[in-house]
Amino acid sequence: MKLLFFSDVHGDMKALDSLKAKSGQADNVICAGDFTVMENNIQKIMKQINSFRSPVLMIHGNHESEEMLKELCEKHDNITFLHKAVHHVGDYVFMGYGGDGFSTKDRYFEDVAAEFFRPQAIGKRRIILVTHGPPHGTEIDKVNGEYRGNKSYRKFIDDIKPHLVISGHLHENAGKSHKIGRTLFINPGKSGVFVDI
Repeated sequence: MKLLFFSDVHGDMKALDSLKAKSGQADNVICAGDFTVMENNIQKIMKQINSFRSPVLMIHGNHESEEMLKELCEKHDNITFLHKAVHHVGDYVFMGYGGDGFSTKDRYFEDVAAEFFRPQAIGKRRIILVTHGPPHGTEIDKVNGEYRGNKSYRKFIDDIKPHLVISGHLHENAGKSHKIGRTLFINPGKSGVFVDI
């Protein structure tokens, strides 16, 4: 399966056009949030994303509200809202958690993870975790030599050991990746990154 991940487009229509062209090469496209600037032109951008040539899974970033994106995803037949959800594709399960990006600890995420991301929902499938903000302690959350990511995400990752972790938010780390154990961490940025799994 070939996946195309992207984040932090922030309304750049040229970047979205490029992603649309690439989308035909992917089995699924996954957006890790911040596809707008404070929801400006969100209807137009969602229409463009809905026209991608492969099914799209997406979460909101800190520039979109959970409520607005959930409502818009329900109106577009090619887009699935992944926030606080588990989505099965073949032998893989996608888990999503959007918003924020600034917290170093997130008790609400911890509660959501305990409720939604239980082992019985996963079975023996391999996990792909998509968050807007990055987890703590990797190259995708390091800025000026300091780790800025979320420790709650990292603890969850250490516990479940997903196959892939996709996060955005930190533009300076776009395109970076880091492997810890069997888990590959990627910040795909607005240009997008293909991953064959």
